[in-house]
Amino acid sequence: MKRVALSCAFLISTSAFAQQAPPAAQTTAPSPSAATRAAGVESRPPNAPNQKPAVPGQTRAPERKSGVAFDVVTVAKGLDHPWGLAFLPDGRMLVTERPGRLRIVTPDGTLSPPVDGLPPVDARNQGGLLGLALDPAFASNQLIYWSYSEPREGGVNNTAVARGRLVDGAAPRLENVQVIFHQEPSLNSTLHYGGRLVFGRDGTLFVTLGERSITEGRMQAQRLDGLLGKIVRINADGTVPKDNPFVGRDGVRPEIWSLGHRNVQAATLHPATGELWEVEHGTRGGDEINIARKGKDYGWPTIAYGIEYAGGPITGGITAKEGMEQPLYYWDPVIAPSGMTFYTGSLFPAWKNNLFIGGLGSTNLVRLTIQGEHVVDEERLLTDLQPNRERIRDVVQGPDGALYLLTDNTEGRVLKIAPKR
Repeated sequence: MKRVALSCAFLISTSAFAQQAPPAAQTTAPSPSAATRAAGVESRPPNAPNQKPAVPGQTRAPERKSGVAFDVVTVAKGLDHPWGLAFLPDGRMLVTERPGRLRIVTPDGTLSPPVDGLPPVDARNQGGLLGLALDPAFASNQLIYWSYSEPREGGVNNTAVARGRLVDGAAPRLENVQVIFHQEPSLNSTLHYGGRLVFGRDGTLFVTLGERSITEGRMQAQRLDGLLGKIVRINADGTVPKDNPFVGRDGVRPEIWSLGHRNVQAATLHPATGELWEVEHGTRGGDEINIARKGKDYGWPTIAYGIEYAGGPITGGITAKEGMEQPLYYWDPVIAPSGMTFYTGSLFPAWKNNLFIGGLGSTNLVRLTIQGEHVVDEERLLTDLQPNRERIRDVVQGPDGALYLLTDNTEGRVLKIAPKR
């Protein structure tokens, strides 16, 4: 994310991605061709037609068909609202199910019994068992981390993060479970938990959090004395890194990495820079891509694109303010984003370094070509999922170079995108 005054710079600069990536990972934007449609992917009118992007190309990038032929294979089915996916070193997958189950899934689609030892979850509405990550030293310590909606006394709840040692076998279980993070304050809401977990290159853990949707929570996204509407950064044991941006400030939560977020359900590291990229939900319009940078304010709910669900302007109806970051890119209407990854594999050379984002509302897979911090073009894949309203919840690159997706439905699936045979 860049401030308005700075945003124009990346449009006239050369690709930062190409400058920083190793030679094998360099990419350039495709030349305009008949396959590029300048009108963009979205044909519907914006919900806020009078809003203008801060810089050219900030929304509705040209559509470009990549022309990649692929097969979509169902790896596993029968999962109840799967939410998070992580690969074990041997190629099996860990998958969370929102009602509170964790499964081990083999490459042939066999589901393990639910892994024993998880703490209780509040699985109402958007709550339940959410994001998932393996410890960077998993091969030696077998530690896994998960986020979930934590029930508290009095009917309130919050996002929490726990870790435990995975004991494999016919009846898998978790040992030495510790809750290492609690979002505060707890609220009486069943919405906007955030929930993605991403380990940074230095071994610290980013946790994305929502502002719980209700007015009481929304208005705290700008406050530094609580953890609503924030991305936090903690050590693997739950302690606070000494170089977090607000450490030592009175009345400020030291876990905070960035603020002013709405509901971040997609996050991943940039493969060249190692920075945390995230995509967060807007209302009616305003889904946005940001780079979550140290100590930065991303504006919610003071500035936003789109309109309220019920109609009318969001807060003061402004889209920019000094000291608040602009999104790199936004959608109006929304895609309802969840799950994302930069593709770095070799199975699909044409997709090298493209950004893939799951769509809950759009029920398709969004592919973006990225140059530096600019979206060059956009493509919608898997549009055939729409008739069945299969919502894409997570997007992960597998160790084999294929893309793996979770569909967030009662009969959810693990899908694999592989080169067409």
